[in-house]
Amino acid sequence: MPTPFHLGWFLQGSSVQAWGEPWTGDIGRDWRVPDLFCDMARSLERARFDYILIEDSSYVGESYGGSREIYLKHGLSVPRQDPSVMATLMAAATSRIGIVPTLSTFAYPPYLLARLIASLDQVSQGRIGWNMVTGSSDVAARNYGMDGLPEHDLRYDMAEDYMAAVNGLWDSWEPGAIVNDRAGGMLIDHTKVHAVDHVGPWYSTHGPLNSGPCPQGRPVIAQAGGSARGKQFASLHADTIVAGVKGTPGMRAYREDVRARAVAQGRDPDKVKVLFLVSPVLGDSAEEAALRQRQRMARAEAQVPQLLAFFGKITNIDFATYDLDTPVSSLELHTNGHQQSLDDFKRVAGKKSLREAMLSYRGNSGSVELVGTPDTVAGRMEEVMQEVGGDGFLISVNDVSRRSIAEVADGLVPALQARGLVRREYEHAQFRDNLLAF
Repeated sequence: MPTPFHLGWFLQGSSVQAWGEPWTGDIGRDWRVPDLFCDMARSLERARFDYILIEDSSYVGESYGGSREIYLKHGLSVPRQDPSVMATLMAAATSRIGIVPTLSTFAYPPYLLARLIASLDQVSQGRIGWNMVTGSSDVAARNYGMDGLPEHDLRYDMAEDYMAAVNGLWDSWEPGAIVNDRAGGMLIDHTKVHAVDHVGPWYSTHGPLNSGPCPQGRPVIAQAGGSARGKQFASLHADTIVAGVKGTPGMRAYREDVRARAVAQGRDPDKVKVLFLVSPVLGDSAEEAALRQRQRMARAEAQVPQLLAFFGKITNIDFATYDLDTPVSSLELHTNGHQQSLDDFKRVAGKKSLREAMLSYRGNSGSVELVGTPDTVAGRMEEVMQEVGGDGFLISVNDVSRRSIAEVADGLVPALQARGLVRREYEHAQFRDNLLAF
């Protein structure tokens, strides 16, 4: 029997980002209401996904040409609503799937975040995670009264202190603290609720949490560690890691690196689930899937400025200053933002022009190419997991629609289930337990 693997969905936090794409309905009108995201959550729960991660950024891009025009004109990650609100609604619409909002450490004091996540874990009965990010944009930092973000590695040093604070708050309630003894007149045993009094180099908090304990003890922590410092952090703190490494050799090396780092820091590596980003293109036949991939690339060719604007948003690079036919190898590209994304882009680029490199990067989105019928794509996913060693995939598509969701939930997943590659039923009631089921 094959070893099963996990499935998650990396959801662009703005449904309107699919505006202009086929089969997205009148998303420019309907983005305000949560129906699409709630329908998605129900569909992916029916397909027995482990979780949905809600990606987020809390600013309007302005890196391309020093202007917000291209971002607003084409709906590039704007408008988007607070992920904690969407997570609440998606949790209310479901009963088993994990929901993972993205919340930045620079935007939330530790007590506020710990209380918010604990409350979400309670109302969802133990199905909440937190995608822990340190931020990547000086524009976002200015929205919160800062001049800019600290240097990349320093952000992770600060995050270590942040994690000590929030973990202390989540641990401030011992198991069994809520006695609920009506006869004895005691709701809470005060000896099992403790102050935290964390005083670190960057954060301090008194505690305990007044919201009470998380059903899971602590929420599931998701993190995207791409740089060496990021992998070191993720291997210590994350329960699941978002990885966008290109090609099976790189995927295997990444996973082995993370697991070795986890062991070195005293963790069981099997409790760190690495899920690789993929963007499947499906069809009823190989020919139809190939056609859809060509159509996808044709749309990309007409949208190179938008693609560069979006990429510049997450890397803080103004690509409008460069001629599209300039070889990428001749450009000095550096970032204090998403370092792994920029490194991957440079590797894909080689000696290509900026235009060609962006199209190659966009066309090769995800860790491996998955184009074909549900059965052939399922077979390729099985081969990849055998080569890499685990632990699963995060589906990510730009054109989020009921059609693209159904193609995965009702087309690809049954093909995976027929091969014994993913679960048919949830093993447990709570998120972490399902993540650790295999």
